[in-house]
Amino acid sequence: MNPVYEKVEICYKQIRARVSFVPKVAIVLGSGLGALAEVIQVVDTVNYSDINGFPVSTVDGHKGRFVFGYIQETPVVIMQGRVHFYEGYEISDVVLPIRVMRKLGADILFLTNSAGGLNTMYRPGDFMMITDHIGSFMPSPLIGENVEEWGKRFPSMENIYDAQLCEFIRQSARECNVLLREGVYVQMKGPQYETSAEVKMCQILGGDAVGMSTAIEAVAGRHMGMRVCGLSCISNMACGISKIPLNHMDVTEVGEKMAPLFRLLVYKSISKMTADMIDQTKADAPQQQTMSTGAIIDDM
Repeated sequence: MNPVYEKVEICYKQIRARVSFVPKVAIVLGSGLGALAEVIQVVDTVNYSDINGFPVSTVDGHKGRFVFGYIQETPVVIMQGRVHFYEGYEISDVVLPIRVMRKLGADILFLTNSAGGLNTMYRPGDFMMITDHIGSFMPSPLIGENVEEWGKRFPSMENIYDAQLCEFIRQSARECNVLLREGVYVQMKGPQYETSAEVKMCQILGGDAVGMSTAIEAVAGRHMGMRVCGLSCISNMACGISKIPLNHMDVTEVGEKMAPLFRLLVYKSISKMTADMIDQTKADAPQQQTMSTGAIIDDM
């Protein structure tokens, strides 16, 4: 058996033995953004360290657990802390949580991160919806024997960030009166921050924000048929743009400061996404009994 497939199956079965909850949306929370998981209607939690073979987050600001529960009417699974390639894990381990959440039932993958601003129009505290990414500096999470059960050998990455989900985020930002930037996210290996020359390179390539996660997760999710969207919190301006030396504490502090607005934007967006899923179900099966409860869209 393919060892990557086998490891995902082992981790999935351990979680499923403890939790019967079936999520529709998987959310990955970045540095300083973990507070969202504290305010949902929690049904269950599973620590990464309690799953044999599961990669454990070692970074400050990443709690390291799955949180199962509801955002209004929507069943979600939240990664309260992700793992990164720079922590020393194989690339297949970095995206293992995405594959596990897909197997648990999630159809939508909502990725978040704290990122450095490359676009000189941005300011710390801005939100940027990811419309595309550059992940060429990272090894592909699809390297190795393909698992046909997950997806085809050569999946298209055109429009990897689902246009309809992006529109729901735009609508939600307008309703929340939130300034929403839109741009291209660049994933670098880390853990060091980028040099001024590397920042200039990323700008020349068309990047608007830079970080150390997300792009490979989006690829793994898309490969398995998930609809993907992403949101960056601009925590700092990248090296050479900002005159202030970068440090992880500042990144986390900005994320925590923006957490209430971030939480409202995510709530609104997911409500719209899942309401649309319910409408699609009704349209596809008009003669069948459909869900009687829709997502309630309220301000927090």
